[in-house]
Amino acid sequence: MYSLISEASFDSAHFLAQYEGKCRNIHGHRWTIKVEIFGEKLQEEGNERGMLIDFGKLKTELKKLADFYDHAFIIEKNTMREITLNALKEDGFRIIEVEFRPTAENFAKNFFDYFKEKGFSIKNISVYETPNNCAVYSEMM
Repeated sequence: MYSLISEASFDSAHFLAQYEGKCRNIHGHRWTIKVEIFGEKLQEEGNERGMLIDFGKLKTELKKLADFYDHAFIIEKNTMREITLNALKEDGFRIIEVEFRPTAENFAKNFFDYFKEKGFSIKNISVYETPNNCAVYSEMM
C-alpha cells in the first residue's frame, strides 16, 4: 500500500454556538489540513510512471480548499442573529456559513468528503486547530 501526504494551512475565526465555555466567543485559529491518499499500485506508464499520482494534483486541490476558508469568519448556519450577520456582511467581512458546528472534528469529516467527491482515494484527513490539537477522520478501520 502506498500513501501520499500533503498539508496546507489557513487562518480563520469561528465560534461554537450554545457552547458552555470560552469557545462560545469569536476566536481565531491557524488551521492545518493534512490529507493522506492511498493506492495499492503505482502508475506503470506515462508521465506519472512510478507515482501514485502527481503530488501537484493533490497539492492544487488542497490549496484551493485552504484558500477558500482563509481569512474568513466561519459560522454554523442559523446560529447568529440575522441583523448581526447582515451588519458584518455590509461592513465587508467575508462570512462562510456551514451546515455543521465548526469544530475540528466536523471540518475533518467535511474535508474528507470534499476529497472523496473530487475522486481521490482518501485514507484520512487530519485537522489541527492549533499545533497541539488535532482531529482525524477516516472511513478505513
